[in-house]
Amino acid sequence: MTMAEERIMTDPKDNTDTGVSGAGAPFEVWSEWLKTSMGAMSPSAGSSGEAAGAMSGGATGSDPLMSAMMKLADANPIRNIIPLNWMEISKSLQTLWMREMSDPVRMMQLATDYNRRLFDTTTKVWSDVAARFWGLPQQEVEEKGKSNKRVADAVKPDKRFADPAWESNPYYLTLKQTYLLASEYLLRETDEIDGQGTEEEQARLKFHLRQFVDAMAPANFLLTNPAAVRRIMETGGMSVVDGARNLIADVEEGRLSMVDASAFELGKNIAMTPGKVVYRNKIIELIQYAPRTKQVYEVPLLFMSPWINRYYILDLSPRNSMVNYMVEQGFTVFIVSWKNPDAAMEDTGFDDYMTMGPLAAIDVIRDITGSDKVNPVGYCIGGTLLAAVLAWLAAGNDEQGQAIGASTFMVSMQDFSEVGDTEIFMDEPQFDVMEKQMLERGYLDQHTQANMFNLLRSNDLIWANVVNNYLLGQKPPAFDMLYWNADGTRMARNAHSFYIRNTYLDNNLIKPGKVKIKGRSMDLGKIGGEIYAVGAETDHIVPWKSAWKIGQLVGGKVRFALATSGHIAGMINPPAKAKGKYWVNEGGDAGSAATADEWREHATEHEGSWWADWEKWLETRSGKKVKPPSVGSKKYPSLEDAPGTYVKEK
Repeated sequence: MTMAEERIMTDPKDNTDTGVSGAGAPFEVWSEWLKTSMGAMSPSAGSSGEAAGAMSGGATGSDPLMSAMMKLADANPIRNIIPLNWMEISKSLQTLWMREMSDPVRMMQLATDYNRRLFDTTTKVWSDVAARFWGLPQQEVEEKGKSNKRVADAVKPDKRFADPAWESNPYYLTLKQTYLLASEYLLRETDEIDGQGTEEEQARLKFHLRQFVDAMAPANFLLTNPAAVRRIMETGGMSVVDGARNLIADVEEGRLSMVDASAFELGKNIAMTPGKVVYRNKIIELIQYAPRTKQVYEVPLLFMSPWINRYYILDLSPRNSMVNYMVEQGFTVFIVSWKNPDAAMEDTGFDDYMTMGPLAAIDVIRDITGSDKVNPVGYCIGGTLLAAVLAWLAAGNDEQGQAIGASTFMVSMQDFSEVGDTEIFMDEPQFDVMEKQMLERGYLDQHTQANMFNLLRSNDLIWANVVNNYLLGQKPPAFDMLYWNADGTRMARNAHSFYIRNTYLDNNLIKPGKVKIKGRSMDLGKIGGEIYAVGAETDHIVPWKSAWKIGQLVGGKVRFALATSGHIAGMINPPAKAKGKYWVNEGGDAGSAATADEWREHATEHEGSWWADWEKWLETRSGKKVKPPSVGSKKYPSLEDAPGTYVKEK
């Protein structure tokens, strides 16, 4: 795999091998990619169908170009920093070209239109320059050109072009407009030729072409980024030296630095809510937080974070810690901190994560607090695990099942029929590759998952850092959420394989009796009790309409809230910030609406954070106010201070 910065820092021979020209000419890069990927091919009858077949991933071994590109990518140390799949990008470009060539007349018309729009845009830019130079009045246009409108609709201007030079300097303005026009052409064609492949193939095509468009932005190249050029002048060239030093450090580390890790220390300025580890087994540490109020609600809370991340997304700095907030509201809070698996845990199964995770934690919590019930909270796939636990308990109808009170699901999926952008990474061939990696190592490396999620927001999580770290030669920012995002964990082979197979691939969790664990057949429809579920409006990992579906799947009553923002920012939004909005439907539970759109049509908009609504909902389902329980008990004494040991394991 390659990246824009590789064209700056590496040997020119490498650039030639991958079909990429120099860093100073990003639009030559476009041209070279088109020639390399498409120039040797000729259209023929049925070519679009053949192209669609190439998207399946099985053609790599028989295609010398693809095989050569894969070998180059595997040998490239930049692969771990910029995880773009240039082989898939090249295949997508080939597919698009062959589909277009099935109608040469239309393709010629498109090329003519593109060149006309490019000429008009360039002429307008330089006409304005000449007018300013001679002191002449600039031509006023009552209605903005269609080309600019189409560009804005397809690729909206963003932080990449925030520097004033992108508007004031005619050279940079021309680069920007040319890039936006080319991007619009490519992405619009992807939509307009939809229907020539399967839905999965089309989604993959769009994703990889979007990655190509994002990578080719002129802001990602040293000599076409005005801020980078200006910084070279200001620092006497030291910014280039610093950028090279940052790149070398990241290559040695094997990942892209997104945050100044030296600015944070667990237990000191992040994950610092006072508490104790009161229980530990080979999978979890259970943390109990010290009370802050004279009285607390009788029923304690148990947070279950995703096991693919560290738990402290729920306990960042005090100003945005959900744990700290709930403790201050008078709740007794426990949280599961997952162990970072290694090869020794490869046979640890999903059933172990259930029994030694939340089920074990519930028994400990009841002993410490004396409460008959526990209110569980599942975040993301922690919520998927919670749904499995509730279905398993419902199938057994035993005493432990009676201990579950009101449950909360935060941006969590149970029905995986619509998984959003992550579907690109979750097909059978890619899962086979993932399983082979897990068989070799005994676990799934954290960088595999991190790269996947970073690609879903490549401009924010990859290219913005490439520009900051390598082109500008600056240190990454100190931001608690980014620190957590970069602090990944591994996945136990057996458990992760079971999870992916029964969710993303086969969607078995929603099929009654299809999943069986420890002799019990799972049926989400048997889950009773009251549930609070929340989705995020712009979530690209768990689409809010998928999060809403829990009301259609379970037997209990569901109150659903829709928050603004995305998967993380939508959830970590303390009321004190007075930011955002949320929607709830006071007229009934989520299951009463036939569709998510119908639910939203009747939902009421509220200003601020959904935390306030959730807190009120919990208050009436958490029993009376009582004296705070001790931290730990005789049977489960305190082992060490929070945040514990497991969260620090690398």
